[in-house]
Amino acid sequence: MTMDRRTLIKHIGGVGAAAALAGCSVQEDSGDGSSGSDGESGGSSDGSSGTESQGPAGTATAWYSLSESELASREEIISAFNDENRHTVEGADISDLKKKTSSAIPAGEGPQIFDWAHDWAGNSYEQGFVVDQSDQVSVSLDQFTETARSAVQYKGNLVGLPYGAETVTPIANMDVVDSVPESVDEMVSMMEEHHDPDNGQYGLGYPFDPYFASAWLQAFGGYYFDPSAEEPLGVNNDETVRGLEFALENLRPYMPNDPSYEPQAAAFAEGNAAFTINGPWSLSGLNSNDINYEVFSFPEMSDGTPSPYTGISVWYFAKPMADGGAAAKAGRQFTEWFVTNEDHLLSLANEQGAIPVLDSLVGSSDLPAEVQAYSESAGQGVPMPSAPRMSDVWGPVGTALTQAFNGDKTPQKALDNAAAQIRSNWE
Repeated sequence: MTMDRRTLIKHIGGVGAAAALAGCSVQEDSGDGSSGSDGESGGSSDGSSGTESQGPAGTATAWYSLSESELASREEIISAFNDENRHTVEGADISDLKKKTSSAIPAGEGPQIFDWAHDWAGNSYEQGFVVDQSDQVSVSLDQFTETARSAVQYKGNLVGLPYGAETVTPIANMDVVDSVPESVDEMVSMMEEHHDPDNGQYGLGYPFDPYFASAWLQAFGGYYFDPSAEEPLGVNNDETVRGLEFALENLRPYMPNDPSYEPQAAAFAEGNAAFTINGPWSLSGLNSNDINYEVFSFPEMSDGTPSPYTGISVWYFAKPMADGGAAAKAGRQFTEWFVTNEDHLLSLANEQGAIPVLDSLVGSSDLPAEVQAYSESAGQGVPMPSAPRMSDVWGPVGTALTQAFNGDKTPQKALDNAAAQIRSNWE
């Protein structure tokens, strides 16, 4: 069974970076990076109606799954679009987006567009949940980073448009520590110094699941799944096991006992941990709690390199877009407007730490320091595979990490079991 990104991280999916990721490639079939022709539906990127002025106005439904702190911003953006355009959008926050899209879209009850990370591209297209719009959009993919262009294409089909990137990186509570560490060894020493669980204080609040832990499991050359490798499944190879052992030895001792997202993230968000490792979606909550934090890129390791999974945030074109009606035109126009509107993309960067993938904003001096730190860590990482078989990897690896975290199984045994389960799923 697929473990969706919301279950994994309570928002994400995840992720790629702007300039830092421009030279990376998403691990899946993609097109040549070009956009479609000027179809009748294409609204201009500045929000004007273009050829959409012909025919009746439409209302598109947009689905997403966001944290409470992100919702207000999304609602404001949708309201701004609706105020400026003839077509409109009705947004809906969906608590279990994977389950809902999987049931509603085949029944003809789904949205025109939905928002998630690029790792759904392969499965969603193969199952008919998303459709190719390469001949309909008017936005050129050339204005996005190379990774973002690849992320929204599957086997040459344009299944959505990209608007941001995300990954996880360390964050320090500057009311607890005096400076950010330059090495992992220094970070471990600082965590030990400030770890006092008997008084509710921890060295680290760090959700421990396949997405978050990927930085360490891939630090020594390990990997979960790489469709381009001679052996695509790397869950239990020596390098991956070594990465899990490293994380358990150096990080686990300074964390709360429950590895799930809520208690780990809360330890830092409530001011009770020296460090966390989390994504840009967490920053608005930290701002609301007045946490004095500093985001920094992964520090150096003596014999490895933290390599977190990264993801591109995508507005997917759902199956209802294929009918070409007024609602489909509204969905396309909103998507094109959303992904090219510099004002609100900069607002997302400043308020939520979102990493732009629009070339005109990549490396901009207007971007906050937090975004630059996320970009640097993402540059050390690898894009999540979007191949359909990856959907069978998340669940077994998640179970393995929980077992190893709780001491129920050794890292080797837990990952061996995960590999066996994944291969069984594939068969």
